[in-house]
This record gives sequence, C-alpha cells and structure tokens, in this order.
Amino acid sequence: MIASAAEPGAAGRRPQAQSVIASAAEPGAAGRRPQAQPVIADEDLIRAALAVAATAGPRDVPIGAVIIGADGTELARAVNAREALGDPTAHAEILALRAAAAACGDGWRLAGSTLAVTVEPCTMCAGALVLARVARLVFGAWEPKTGAVGSLWDVVRDRRLNHRPAVRGGVLAAECAAPLEAFFARQRLG
Repeated sequence: MIASAAEPGAAGRRPQAQSVIASAAEPGAAGRRPQAQPVIADEDLIRAALAVAATAGPRDVPIGAVIIGADGTELARAVNAREALGDPTAHAEILALRAAAAACGDGWRLAGSTLAVTVEPCTMCAGALVLARVARLVFGAWEPKTGAVGSLWDVVRDRRLNHRPAVRGGVLAAECAAPLEAFFARQRLG
C-alpha cells in the first residue's frame, strides 16, 4: 500500500519551518553546509514527474523521476522500466541519474541538482542519489513497504555517510499515490 498521508512518525509532531540556508545566528548552524535553494517549486517538479510516470508501459509500475540542475535546467527524466528492459535496476531514479550524469558529461557528480520522484525511493535508489551527490530529493507518496527515506529505512539521513541531501517528502502525495494504487489494483484483478 502506498501511503499518501503525512511523514511516518509525524503524528502529534508540530511541522517545523526549515531555513533553506543556515545562518550564523541560527543555533547549531556553525559548520553546517548551506542547503541547495529550490529554483522551481517542488509541486511543479512533482507534476513533471507525474507526467513522466503516465508514460510507463502496461507492465511497469508508473513511477516517474525528473532531475534539474542548480540553475533549474532539466538534466533528465525517466520512467520505471524494469519490465520493459528486463533489468531489476531500471527504476526511474536510476535511469534518470544515469541520463543526468551523461548529460553533464563531466563525471558522475550531480552536485547542486534536485531529483523529484513520484514515490519514496527504495534502498538502491536512495543509495544511488547519495553516491551521485544529489543536493535535494523531493518525492510524492510515502512507501511504507520499501521506502528508504524515512518509512522503512532512512538511508539519505544516515550520519555515517559523507553526503546527506536535503529531503522533502509527501509533496502532492495523494496525486502520486493514485496511479500506483490503480496499477496494483489492476495487477490483483489479473
């Protein structure tokens, strides 16, 4: 089941405003790296990812991903294609990361970039975006069964890693959950 509600464990917690850039006056800000500033509204990025998800083949889970550079230029977009390609790693995020790295042409580091995806990334995809040095992750629906950005695990915020992207989850969660729920309902019917 895809969760479209608030972040897991958020019940009873007050939402906190987060500064995009840490200031010296902010307690505990010393030594923290500034976060990437959004160039395009997160909702618009998720809408773009939803449009990509709508192009999924009939046997592939409709998940879409879009990557933009620090200047707001779209670097890549991809749809989940595991079944179409017969490749267990052909998740939308992985395909988008590969295409963005190729578009940049200067290696694998996607510093300053934002990855937007319609559902919370799995462990493989969360690890890949950390390794690619993606600055921000924006996702739609929470995935309590396989999500690795807060639901089941929290790979991207693990303090033992040398890179931790900023994360915003649950953006247009209901709209992102709907095509996934419809897909899995069709799968159950046969």
